[in-house]
This record gives sequence, C-alpha cells and structure tokens, in this order.
Amino acid sequence: MLRGTLAAAITPLTGSGATIDDEAFAPYVDFLSSHELDGILVCGTTGEGVLFDLEERKHIAELYLEAAEGALNALQVAVHCGAQSTADTVALAEHAAASGADAVAVIAPPYFALDPDELLEHFAAAANACDPLPFYVYEFAARVGYSVPLDVIARLREEASNLVGLKVSDTPWESFEPYLIEGLDVFVGPEALIPQGFARGAAGAVSGLSSCFPDAVVALTRDPTPEAGARVGALRASLQKLPFHAAAKMVLGLRGVPVRGGVRAPLRGLRDDERDEVERIVSEWLG
Repeated sequence: MLRGTLAAAITPLTGSGATIDDEAFAPYVDFLSSHELDGILVCGTTGEGVLFDLEERKHIAELYLEAAEGALNALQVAVHCGAQSTADTVALAEHAAASGADAVAVIAPPYFALDPDELLEHFAAAANACDPLPFYVYEFAARVGYSVPLDVIARLREEASNLVGLKVSDTPWESFEPYLIEGLDVFVGPEALIPQGFARGAAGAVSGLSSCFPDAVVALTRDPTPEAGARVGALRASLQKLPFHAAAKMVLGLRGVPVRGGVRAPLRGLRDDERDEVERIVSEWLG
C-alpha cells in the first residue's frame, strides 16, 4: 500500500510535445528522489495521461518503473490507468500489474455522466484486472464532470478486495471531506487542504505541485500547519494561473533538471510574459 508524499509526475516530452523524451526520466526521478518524496503517480492529470495512446502510456509507465528502480532513494510507483473506455482501462491496469507497479489508480471516465451501476462495473473491472495490486479510486469531479457517489465506493469495497483507498482532488473542503471514509487510505490532492486532511487522518498526499516543487510539499506534509498550507497553496495558485503543465516543466528546467518544455496538444506552451512569470516564481521561492 502507498504511504507518505507522492509527486503527481509530469511526463517528459520533446520540445514539440509530440515524442516522449526517454532520456529525461532517470534524471527527473533522481531529482524527485533527492527531495525525499515517498513515491510518484504517473500518467495522472499532471502527467497528461489521457492525451497519450495506450502504447505510449505503457511505455511511460515502464520508463518510470525503470528509473525508480535505479533512483537515489527508493520510490513507490503508482500508475494511473483511467481511460475513456473500460477495455483500455483494464488493459492499462493489467500492464501496470505485470510491469511491477506498486499500485493502480483509476479516475472515472469523463464526458458521459455514468450512472452508479455503470461506474461500479467499470471500477470493478479495473480493480480485478490488477488484483492483488492495491487499487485506488481517483476522485476529481472538476476534471471528470461528475463525482463518484459514496455508495459506489461502498459497493466496490464488497466486489474488489484490493480497493484500499482514494486519491481525492476535489475542492473546497466541503467537497473533499465526504471521501474521508473509515477503513480506506485517502491521499490529498489539493495542497492547500493537506493540513485539514492530515488532521482528519488522511494517509498522505499526491500532489501536482510536487512534480516541480517537491521540497515545498514534503516540508508541508512533515509540518502540516495552516500557515504552511497557505504558503504552499499560494505557490500552487501562482502556477495554476499559467498553463500549468508547461509552467511545471519550465520550473524543472530552471532547477537544473533536463526536462524540456514540450506539452501534448491541445495543451500549449508558454508565452514570453508567462515565461517571465515562471522565472519570478522560481526566484522568489528559492530566495
């Protein structure tokens, strides 16, 4: 089972974003490992996962697993396998389990507002495909278009013995809190909610900001005070005003990680004024 603080990792791409940059994975993972993270989630929202085809997603997972094995410090690797169809989700979950991942996470399929029975069948198929690997439901209504009903999670616990927790990225707190379900490990996505989440028994954090500022989030999870949460939340908000994926990759470049700024279309790169703002953010944070 997952533990601690995980980075929702970016996916290194070439400058155009059309091709996976294989050579960048190992130094990037070493950078994350050097900041004492406990693990990474790959091909999630920060990792642009749904923009890649099945073979690309499998390749990305394999590159991260290989890099984590040789990292400076051991890292857990959770693979996000959520996809539009159940068949693709099952194929990715099977591959993650066969490739040696530590866990699988699956978001509800976007676009169609699935009813509870459809959602249950989809999640159960994904969980069974990777059994006995730990399975996590990834709840993020803002990206999917709807929330996973609590009743679906309760029913899934009866059908999938490997369901062990959730990664919850909903805000505000009133939307997040209902998913703090007794007996399931909950990982906090929104950095500003880490103090509240930890106070209520959350098992850890899976943070998009950790993809480029792991030091900020690790410090927060070790000292989850409201003041620290506000500071890290403000850092996240400053990046969120920009095209986040491209900004995160530029941050990494400024911090000496050989990650290029390419993002997969229809995501876009940064304008000159936005690049200036990223430079300001990094300079201010690092002092």
